[in-house]
Amino acid sequence: MLGSGARRRPSVAVRVFGFFFAFLAAHLAGCAAGVRPPQLEGGTDLVYPVQARAAGVEGRVVVRYDITREGRVVNAAVVSAEPTGVFEDAALAAVRSWRFRPAVAQGEAVPAPGRRSEVTFRLGDDARYDKPPTADGAADSGANNGPVSGAR
Repeated sequence: MLGSGARRRPSVAVRVFGFFFAFLAAHLAGCAAGVRPPQLEGGTDLVYPVQARAAGVEGRVVVRYDITREGRVVNAAVVSAEPTGVFEDAALAAVRSWRFRPAVAQGEAVPAPGRRSEVTFRLGDDARYDKPPTADGAADSGANNGPVSGAR
C-alpha cells in the first residue's frame, strides 16, 4: 500500500515515451549542430568475377576503409571473405571507386575512419553487376547498371 509520501514509478509506456523523446531531442540537436554521417554518392559497377559466375559460386566480402574529408575511399582492406580467394579483388575495386558526400561535424567536412561494408555476390541478380571487358577490351553488351550499394 502506498503511503502519503510514496512515489509511484512511471508506467512502461511513459518510460518508453520518455526514452523516445530524449533520443529524438538528441538527434535533432545533432542536426542543428551540423553533424551528418558520410553519404554514398556513387561509384563504378561491381564486376562479378567470370570464373566465379561460370562455376556458380556466390559469396560476400567485408571491407574496412576510411573516408577522407573530400569523400574519397582510402586504406581499403578485406576484413573477411566467403569463400576466400574469389571475390576480394572485385569487392576492393568497387569500394575504392565509391565517392561520398563527406561527413560533417560542426559545419565542417571531416574524415570518417573505420567504416565497414559488406559486398555480396549473388547469381541471378545480374542487374547489380557490370559485364567484364571482352578480349578486345570493349565492355560486354550489358548496360551500365549504377553504383554498388551497401556502404555502412
